[in-house]
Amino acid sequence: MNASHLVSVVITTYNRSEALLVVLAGLARQTDRNFEVVVADDGSRADHLTAILEAPIAQALRVVHVWHPDVGFTASRVRNRGVAASKGAYIVFLDGDCVPEVDFVARHRSLAKPGHFVNGSRVLLSSEFTAQVIRGDAQISGRSAWFWLRHRMLGHASKLTGLLRLPDMPIRNKPAFSWKGIRSCNLGCWRTDFERVNGFDESFVGWGHEDADFVLRLHHGGVIRKNGFCATEVFHLWHQEAARNQESHNAAVVVARAKTAVTQPTLGYSHARINDDVLITTLG
Repeated sequence: MNASHLVSVVITTYNRSEALLVVLAGLARQTDRNFEVVVADDGSRADHLTAILEAPIAQALRVVHVWHPDVGFTASRVRNRGVAASKGAYIVFLDGDCVPEVDFVARHRSLAKPGHFVNGSRVLLSSEFTAQVIRGDAQISGRSAWFWLRHRMLGHASKLTGLLRLPDMPIRNKPAFSWKGIRSCNLGCWRTDFERVNGFDESFVGWGHEDADFVLRLHHGGVIRKNGFCATEVFHLWHQEAARNQESHNAAVVVARAKTAVTQPTLGYSHARINDDVLITTLG
């Protein structure tokens, strides 16, 4: 991707401002500065909104904050609304508990190629280490190999792939669709491809597989998956798992669509909405 292209980092969050502020601090340390930050907020409470909107780091990054009322787990909808508020030619989706390394934007830019999307990966952090990071007792971006070797030996990090930097190469490309390793918490795609498949399907509610559906429809649209291992890893702060009572229904929809060539969602990015109650605040 050309260095002049603006990258839009769209971050989903919900009632976890303390984790989001660590993520924003990681973005503030990026080596590639040609990016914007859009926080896609899935209905956080007033105390979390205040913490985000008044945070100096959010002001410094000139964050665009997109919020809608809490009506349950509606990640697809809020991601679509986040993209609508963004301006970049390339979009990187990031979760509000996934802390980027200092070259995160630069590595996504280097892997971005026409006709491809980048499926990133993550390093899971322990609950104990996560608590230290959130308290401000440990900074995790821009650290040495020894720092991560030590925390891996202590059981605080699930793997060491965040230390490695491998170049773009054919082995990254996965022409066939596979559910394995799909991560909308770290995924980059061209805006033109996002719009062509009409974004995330907002008919998916509750936890699970809206990201697999999005990737499947990109695949049906001829966009090739490129794995971002050993390049774009993020550090995933520990949290309790979300309720998964909608998972089987959402998975069944993806299984059915995998047998078709469908590229369009039931309720997508460009579809008209009645009484769209999204609030957008630009900081800084």
